Amino acid sequence: MTFRKKLYLILEPGFQTDKFLERLFEFILVILIILNIAAIVLSSMHDYYEQHEEVFDAFELFSVLFFSIEYIARVYVAVEDQRYKDPIKGRLNYLMSNMAIIDLLAILPFYLTFFPFDLRFLRILRLMALFRMFKITRYLTAWEIFKRVLYDRKEQLMLSLLFIMFILVIISFFMYYAEHDAQPDKFGSIPDAMWWGVATLTTVGYGDVVPVTPLGKLLGGLIALIGVAILALPAGILSSGFFELLHKPQGKKHTCPHCGKDFHD
Repeated sequence: MTFRKKLYLILEPGFQTDKFLERLFEFILVILIILNIAAIVLSSMHDYYEQHEEVFDAFELFSVLFFSIEYIARVYVAVEDQRYKDPIKGRLNYLMSNMAIIDLLAILPFYLTFFPFDLRFLRILRLMALFRMFKITRYLTAWEIFKRVLYDRKEQLMLSLLFIMFILVIISFFMYYAEHDAQPDKFGSIPDAMWWGVATLTTVGYGDVVPVTPLGKLLGGLIALIGVAILALPAGILSSGFFELLHKPQGKKHTCPHCGKDFHD
């Protein structure tokens, strides 16, 4: 077995040519991602950040070097995957994959800071470091289940979301004509009324915009009740999808061409 294939089997979860090395790398990567998330949160505390700025900078440098080496290694071994077996086109296709883009966005902000950008833009770039959090999804089985449920139920979810938008436009239209004369500053247009509609349909009810006319209050009460039922649609679709997937009989057994491990459809 070549070094490249061994490295590929270590980097890619589920193909255990060396279970210890794969688990060790997975453990180190997950811990480093969690520490990066904690560092991003703590760095927002300006006094704390100023007191430990050197520690934060050193950890950021170490993380970027680690993730950069990992990114280069994944591009190098990508041809071991049958989907990217062509040395040039295969690697280019891999670079366009979702996980490769996430890996790139996790390190890109650091390197862009060397360019003469506006300070406000640099602050936005620092927020892009949050993409490191999404790197952990590569090792979460639950994430794969969630993606499969979303894919299987995408049409039903899209229809339910379109239905919610349709209802939102209608209630905003009626509330605009019911409250416009009484509150022109808050219901000055249908888009203004849509803010109230969103807060009401989601049962959040911030209270910054409320109906004051009798007709508006009647509509508001009805819409609040309707909102409880409407928002249950996507939740019901997702819950039924999870139930069906988790209780679905196992498919036909296959053998991995790389490691010989048995798996099911």
